[in-house]
Amino acid sequence: MIIKRLFLIIGIIGMFSLSAQEALLSTTENYYDFLALDGFTERPYLNYRTLSDSKWTIGDESGNIWAGNNLGTIRLITDKVYFRIYGPELFNSFNTAAPYGQNDGALWQGRGLNSSLTGGARLEGWGFELTVKPQIVFSQNMAFDLMPSAYDSTYGYIWGYAPNIGVDSPQRFGNAPFFDFSWGDSEIRYSWKTFTVGFGTQSPWTGPGHKNSLIHSNNASPYPKLDIGARRTPVTIMGWYAGDVEARLWAGYLSESKYFDTDKTNNHNLISGLSVAYAPGFLPGLTLGANRTFLAKWNTDNFIYIPELFLVSLSNSKQVQKQEDQRASFGFSYLLPQAGSEFYGEIGIDDYVAGKNGYIRYPFHTMVYSGGLRKSFAILGEKHIRGEMSLEWTTLELSQDFQFQWPSTFYGHHQITQGYTNEGQWLGPGIGTGGNSQYLGFKVFYPSGDTNVFLYRINPDNDFLYKNSIGTLSTATQTETSDDFYRFKAYWSMGVESLYHLNKNANLNAGFVYTLILNPEYVQWTEMKSFQFIAGAQFNF
Repeated sequence: MIIKRLFLIIGIIGMFSLSAQEALLSTTENYYDFLALDGFTERPYLNYRTLSDSKWTIGDESGNIWAGNNLGTIRLITDKVYFRIYGPELFNSFNTAAPYGQNDGALWQGRGLNSSLTGGARLEGWGFELTVKPQIVFSQNMAFDLMPSAYDSTYGYIWGYAPNIGVDSPQRFGNAPFFDFSWGDSEIRYSWKTFTVGFGTQSPWTGPGHKNSLIHSNNASPYPKLDIGARRTPVTIMGWYAGDVEARLWAGYLSESKYFDTDKTNNHNLISGLSVAYAPGFLPGLTLGANRTFLAKWNTDNFIYIPELFLVSLSNSKQVQKQEDQRASFGFSYLLPQAGSEFYGEIGIDDYVAGKNGYIRYPFHTMVYSGGLRKSFAILGEKHIRGEMSLEWTTLELSQDFQFQWPSTFYGHHQITQGYTNEGQWLGPGIGTGGNSQYLGFKVFYPSGDTNVFLYRINPDNDFLYKNSIGTLSTATQTETSDDFYRFKAYWSMGVESLYHLNKNANLNAGFVYTLILNPEYVQWTEMKSFQFIAGAQFNF
């Protein structure tokens, strides 16, 4: 009798729309975020999210284009304990000439075949949450031409110029195929109302960006971290709704890749971060956010940088030399469901300006920025076919005042020899340091899936060239570095990706990307053509 009742409950619960946590940038999360453009659902977060924070509920089923498909069923064990199975999900790509890919966790998409297999389960009850969702990756890692190394390494680094020694960003991850394992989106967590504390390896995404995040993304391999804070929380003052707030503090254990150096004493760094956000009640749709991170060597003395996240100084006029590397960003998102639109932007800084009047004299020291817009539009409304246009622009190049100082770049610093990386991949934007990118995409959602057509242009690291002009003198006819004008490295990509619901529980996806790479080794008038083929599958229990 008890068993029959249990199966009856399980069957019934699958019929209800319960909140479901979704992996960052997954097909389902992107779909829910598209529905938020038109007001059919609401984002459960403001500025900081992991899988556990990306907890969606469709409020207005009239806009649910994929109604009838299993987007991840939550099943009840008792009236207070329930579980969900994730995947399994398989992703494959093949790059014909050069590495290509970003925002893929532990996977490094080198030349040749690349594969990622993820899956797991989530158990939740009485405020506790246990998620086990590991990732197994494979890279064929075929050879291609490398630039000379700026650091004493067999495999070389794109970036590395004085006074910084180098950055742990290998051009190639070794000289042979390899498998790797990551705990992925696994963690244990306790939540009470909006208060939450957890330990695990879920990568946070901060800021409003959809393609690139200035401070933290899921581009790099996940790392062990502890976090504590409050999820999106409504605030009422004397009966007046003042808006929603959100805050999260975290600290984690970073590791260098196998290909950086042979010094075992510097293999690990401490990252500490703080993210806060406010959505004013008197301006519906607007969200303001701020993020800050510190990097320091992993030792107990440097744990002091965790509480220092709350201390703010507007100047480094005292020139106090600390053993840390910090970054901060300030961003906004303005979501207008009545117009099916979103506008967003974020600026970041890597250092203080010099002197008490620095923000008047030149406030753009180390400043980088990103911004974009999204717009939904109806195609065949009566057949539930709608589209989305997305545009995002990111600029990470060093500020012009460095022409009077020394070579630099946003995600590198002499205090942290590995730079802003974990296991050889960038913690922030997938495009890396010192460059810029422009992304334009048109996606169509229909009952049986979606199709995205996009253009993506990237300068991966212009700072590599800008260093050559620092300290040079110009003449009436030319500069000493005039040839560098033709040496900018650039990617020009055109692609199409499509998802198809094979049945209620199974999805297939495929894609094709053509990339023209100009000056792949910063040698003028050279070029390379590369193709990426994508295929994958997912099954939702």
